[in-house]
Amino acid sequence: MKPISVTTPKTVRIFENSKLFNPYKSRLFLYMKRLFALKKIMRKEQMNTFFQPILDIEKNETFGFEALNRPTPSPLFSNADVFYEFVGQTKKVFSFECFCRNLSLHRFRERLDDHLRNQNFILFVNIHPNVLLDKNYHSGETLSLLRSLGIQPQQVVFELTERSAVTDFDEFSRVLSHYRSQGYRIAIDDVGSGYNSLKTLIYLKPEFIKIDRSLIQNIDMEIAQQQLLSVILHYAQQSGTKVIAEGIERIEEFHFIKQAGVHYAQGYALGRPNEQLLLAHSPMIS
Repeated sequence: MKPISVTTPKTVRIFENSKLFNPYKSRLFLYMKRLFALKKIMRKEQMNTFFQPILDIEKNETFGFEALNRPTPSPLFSNADVFYEFVGQTKKVFSFECFCRNLSLHRFRERLDDHLRNQNFILFVNIHPNVLLDKNYHSGETLSLLRSLGIQPQQVVFELTERSAVTDFDEFSRVLSHYRSQGYRIAIDDVGSGYNSLKTLIYLKPEFIKIDRSLIQNIDMEIAQQQLLSVILHYAQQSGTKVIAEGIERIEEFHFIKQAGVHYAQGYALGRPNEQLLLAHSPMIS
């Protein structure tokens, strides 16, 4: 059967009503329904935006927030992982990333209460590395949006989320220099998960390294994880990079990373993702 490139409710109904078509077994049918749903989600902004606080361990105060956009669970997308996996299979990656970026920035500004507005929190925005390479993305649109919202580029950190996606390190380093010249900063996610090599850290020189929760979980009891964290912290000290430990769920984990010299922490023990901007709380004093 020849693929149909245009997805509309009418084309979906044609396939549903065809006697020669079995909707329960056809990947094409499911793909078309999901693509139509994705377009509707973007058109009507049907995404929930959550903000998880990041704690400055030394100052014991909220440093910033990570913006997390999640679709409402549905029969087509049972969870966020299924949804984002599908987005990656479409030609909508660039437009969807731009949509999520704009949504995150708008909602961050909307949810800043009067007593939070002057604290200049840092916002971590998840982004696919290939989007940064797209010439349409660094045309100045993001900078214009920030100005209209009263947010400084220095408050925005692009968190690179796609594992093992960077291949042309020289080109990517050049592009990152362009963004840094405007004031943005870069974070590498999932470090310690086995996906990000030392080459990624050396070439991209991120301002922030986010330690994957798989390395942080039970780190107070695991010697091998402690040794790997020590290596990362040594590199960070030599390169002037700040380290953020993700996935803190136990007070023992927090005690350990604090003593080890980790700069920032994020996790359920400090604050769960919430649609409102709720400040982090230290388990040391809770």
